[in-house]
Amino acid sequence: MPRRFVNEITDGETIEETFVLADKQLRANRNGDTYLLADLRDKTGSLHGLLWNITEESVAHINAGDYVKIRGKAQLYNGNLQVILTRVEAVNETSIDLQDFQQGSSQDIDTMFARLRDFLQSLTDSQLRDLMQAFLDDEELVDHLRNVPAGVKAHHAYLGGLLEHIVTLMEGAERIVGLYPRVNRDLLLAGVFLHDLGKIRELAYDGTFVYTDEGQLIGHLIIGIELLNEKVQQLAALGTTVDEEKILRLKHMIASHHGSYEFGSPKLPMTPEAILLHHLDNIDAKVNEFITMIESDPNRQSHWTPFNPRMDRKLYKGSSLGE
Repeated sequence: MPRRFVNEITDGETIEETFVLADKQLRANRNGDTYLLADLRDKTGSLHGLLWNITEESVAHINAGDYVKIRGKAQLYNGNLQVILTRVEAVNETSIDLQDFQQGSSQDIDTMFARLRDFLQSLTDSQLRDLMQAFLDDEELVDHLRNVPAGVKAHHAYLGGLLEHIVTLMEGAERIVGLYPRVNRDLLLAGVFLHDLGKIRELAYDGTFVYTDEGQLIGHLIIGIELLNEKVQQLAALGTTVDEEKILRLKHMIASHHGSYEFGSPKLPMTPEAILLHHLDNIDAKVNEFITMIESDPNRQSHWTPFNPRMDRKLYKGSSLGE
């Protein structure tokens, strides 16, 4: 029997299928009874599963990151599709097809990486070009870059998502930089490459996407600056130096690209390149998040997505324009 994916499930359907248990929470209802709230995922999306009247011991055999076979009935609740579970069992990874659970970029990884390499090798500043080449020559770093998502749940939260995000920003930067003669193209493109690079150590992506201990305790902004320092030191050991002013400006772009203290940047953007990077980053992240939310909504009967608390809104799907 063909697999039933999240985006194919409909209201009232009885489900018996395997998913990734992305998150496991034990909660209490109004009567104080314990229930399981499970975040169930496959490559097409996620939905909540609820198992009523349990004990902590009865679900001790399953943990976040496990593959689980569930049985239950799908229902719409406040516009969200969820599954009322009657059974949850852990399954061995060897018995499943991992490709059913690992959502990847819709764009070709080799093509995107070639485009990234072309951008970085087009820099006219020889110091910045040599610095970027040092990253491209790091095989372990490149392997992570080609695979790591850009987020756990938000924008570009799929394999290859970080590479897609960086290349999209580079394409946008290349188109807009000519409108602002004061903006240094080489510095902007180098900053685009570096701004989220710390996510290669912030995120783990084996099966389900989670934050590493380093990611939780330090975060990708600081990790990104550490990666930059490492490459600058490696080049210096080989007799190649990069002006301190350029390094300082790149570090500032990494540190300030979230745009505000509220969103985790320790500094506000203070250079033309930094403010442009911030807004390009925000545009791509938000547009990707909107599109993903619309396309992954399993409720095809409504013109609207469910309300998203993090976005503080629901999104209008309507009917596709031009059809």
